[in-house]
Amino acid sequence: MKFGVREICNVVFKAKSKVKIGSTEFKQGQPVLYIDTAKTSTVEGAATTVYATGGRGNTRLIAWEGEKTLTFTVEDALLSPIGFAILSGAGLIKGAKGSKDEIHVHATANAIVDADGAIDLTDSLESTEKIDATAPIFAIVTDSDGSLTGEMVTGLAVDVTGKKITGGTSKAGSTVFVDFYVTKKSAEVSELQIDAENFAGYYYVEASTLFRRQSDGKDLPAEITLPNVKIQSNFTFAMASTGDPSTFTFTMDAFPGYTMFDRTRKVLMVMQVVDDSEGTVADIKTVMPHPAGFEIPESEVDSTEVKGEGAAAMAGI
Repeated sequence: MKFGVREICNVVFKAKSKVKIGSTEFKQGQPVLYIDTAKTSTVEGAATTVYATGGRGNTRLIAWEGEKTLTFTVEDALLSPIGFAILSGAGLIKGAKGSKDEIHVHATANAIVDADGAIDLTDSLESTEKIDATAPIFAIVTDSDGSLTGEMVTGLAVDVTGKKITGGTSKAGSTVFVDFYVTKKSAEVSELQIDAENFAGYYYVEASTLFRRQSDGKDLPAEITLPNVKIQSNFTFAMASTGDPSTFTFTMDAFPGYTMFDRTRKVLMVMQVVDDSEGTVADIKTVMPHPAGFEIPESEVDSTEVKGEGAAAMAGI
């Protein structure tokens, strides 16, 4: 039986021991991260070979192999805060839902000084955001091309609305660049802290993919288990306005480890191909049903309010 491989892996990272990431505590064996948006996934094995040589021409006579390594690499198209915390070893902080704690977030804006000498930043702020009057505020006059002149606006103060800066020394009609801070609820911000002491950790990894059988073209489920991997802490976070979007690479070094079901033998990796001889037929159903009592929620961009039940609702009866 021969197979062809041309499918990505969906990967689950499970905690090797109790671990806390952000405000969430994961138990041993509990899934921590699920990647179903990978672009590539690669298993690479290597070993070191040394030879005994001798005789005429000093040819190779016998070989010894050792220092076997196995590396599993997953390139993800998308990244979540918890995924970046796992990849980089960063600390993840996010306030509890409903928390009233506030934190500072940096912001910048370009504005024109109005007739009263005030700098109105209402259009640059969210409805719930306010300029933090206790944090540093800098306003710098700009040239017509937007470059900073270095001329600082002094005497700045924040009005009671938290949306305007008043008391400045710049004349009306001047264009200014404003550097300031706003306050946000801690529950609305995910904060990642990268320090010099923490690195990516160890995980139990299980990956699911498909192998296509040559004889009949059937896709068979394949499961890959790496019971003990260490994620390399190297990462590249590319931000550019051209070219392909950034991807995020998880490079994992496999170490010998026990699977969840056998504590007598350590392995680097296990690969299982499920050779199910029975074909499956997809149970296809309509995605446009019209059952009685079915409620259709109003879309954010739909101006028609739908309430009630069934056809009566659609007809507005």
